[in-house]
Amino acid sequence: MARLVDGERQTMRKVALLVFIAAFAPQAGAAARGGIKVLNSIPDAYWGTWAPGVGPCKDGDTEAIVLSAKAYAGPLGKCDVASVSETPSLKGSTYSARLRCADPGQAQKKTTANLIIRSGDANQISVGPAFESLRNYQRCSESTPASK
Repeated sequence: MARLVDGERQTMRKVALLVFIAAFAPQAGAAARGGIKVLNSIPDAYWGTWAPGVGPCKDGDTEAIVLSAKAYAGPLGKCDVASVSETPSLKGSTYSARLRCADPGQAQKKTTANLIIRSGDANQISVGPAFESLRNYQRCSESTPASK
């Protein structure tokens, strides 16, 4: 078997690198481009009651949140879901919900709010109005399906 000279080794390394880049660039590019999808509602895997931290869920917990297809109830108030954006990432999708919340001082007036939802471990999610303020929540009922 013939030995490779230095020039041939460098050429083979370059070819191998180009093959590697060609194989993995489409997946990385799709994640980098975002591929943001607009959804009509919060995904059903996130529906249910969620409590902060890992402690047990308690009735009347003012920090608990309740998510459904088109509604949110929690520290931000009672809100309707106007739209939801799904952004894929290597760690799973991140959802951004645009909410219309009832203004407690004026029954007819609604304010807007944002809610970011990221899946965590089984039956856990991170939720907050901004990435800097995400908090961990756990599902209150084990009878509901685990989040993705």
